[in-house]
Amino acid sequence: NKKAFVELLFWKSPAAVREMTEGYGSLQEAEGASRRRGPPWTPQEEQELRELYWKYKEVEGEDVIAAILARLPGPRRTRRQVVKQLVRL
Repeated sequence: NKKAFVELLFWKSPAAVREMTEGYGSLQEAEGASRRRGPPWTPQEEQELRELYWKYKEVEGEDVIAAILARLPGPRRTRRQVVKQLVRL
């Protein structure tokens, strides 16, 4: 980049520096790869999630999501995936 010296005059974030050194657009490509989604929820998994939620939502002193994660069959899901799916349901 012939005009990189002009860009160096201003403060940059680490993301902007990476984009300058690796080429513009490389940051967006990396974001797409890092945002991998888990496998889609099947109707059976959604039903099991509903049942587990209703079973553990009233339990005192226990984290509902942790209880669901421990008992959820199928592929391993992250806490964020379970919460997001519960909100969607």
